[in-house]
Amino acid sequence: MLQKLSLALVATTVVVISANPASAVTLQVNSGPFSSYSDAKTVTFDDGTANDPNGFVTYSNITSNIVQGSASGQYASPYGDNTKYLTISPSGSNVAGDSGFVNINFKEAINYFGFYAGSLDSYNYIDIYKGNQLLNTFSGADVPTATADGNQTSSQSNLFINLVGDTGETFDRVVMRSNGIAFETDNHAYRLASQSIPEPNAMLGVLAIGACGMTSLFKRSQNKVAVKA
Repeated sequence: MLQKLSLALVATTVVVISANPASAVTLQVNSGPFSSYSDAKTVTFDDGTANDPNGFVTYSNITSNIVQGSASGQYASPYGDNTKYLTISPSGSNVAGDSGFVNINFKEAINYFGFYAGSLDSYNYIDIYKGNQLLNTFSGADVPTATADGNQTSSQSNLFINLVGDTGETFDRVVMRSNGIAFETDNHAYRLASQSIPEPNAMLGVLAIGACGMTSLFKRSQNKVAVKA
């Protein structure tokens, strides 16, 4: 019975590893203005700056990007959000946040980044980097269940977007940009890879290794009995 259990665990682990190559970042969504990841740290912009109270993130190319409320033809507050947030518009568009893009640099590798997107549009983009290597680029049109049509009240265009590294994948820079007016986000959340809670897949691997060890011990015990006989 023990041998069958250990073999089943090993087989399951192999399937999990082969199904999760460490080379990508995937998209998930949740409702509400905050991350659903309990171990995430958050930058809220509530003090009118892009300073990270946790000290792990540096924002650059920030000009007039932090706003509050809505301004016709310029930016719209994410649905239900009455606090300050980040807006990005194309360079030269002469509206608030017309820096074109914002760089978000992390002092340590992370395996998760999320944000509350308001009136999401298909021309909103996010680039994920590991050093100088571009891992993935997503547009608003790539977000699962999103309509990305700029609707200011719909739950399908005002939602929390999670970018999660596949097993073993980390990244250290995020670029948010927009080809149109505008890309509004708030409550940026991230998770340090070094402080992450072990994923279920990782725990499964530990169980499989433990089961293999127990099987080996069981075999050695059987051999010893045979010698005594």
